[in-house]
Amino acid sequence: MTTTDSYESVWDAIADTPEEAANLRARAELMQKIAAIVKESGWTQAEAAKHCGVTQPRMNDLLRGRVSRFSLDALVNIATASGHQVHVELA
Repeated sequence: MTTTDSYESVWDAIADTPEEAANLRARAELMQKIAAIVKESGWTQAEAAKHCGVTQPRMNDLLRGRVSRFSLDALVNIATASGHQVHVELA
């Protein structure tokens, strides 16, 4: 008989540790918020890259949700360069 594992989130399923899952979750959330800023601003990828201090291919990776290509540090720097503040909250 086959057993099925159940996870609270996709991050818990793919991460080896709870700490890694939390890091992935935080990066994904920050990437989604940056992508929303880009969309709300009506920027092209090239314009967004310029506003955020990265290259257009890097912005493409961000907008496509390639979480593994970004550290929390890099995402905080990108969000700050776009003119926004990053707030961290522990739950």
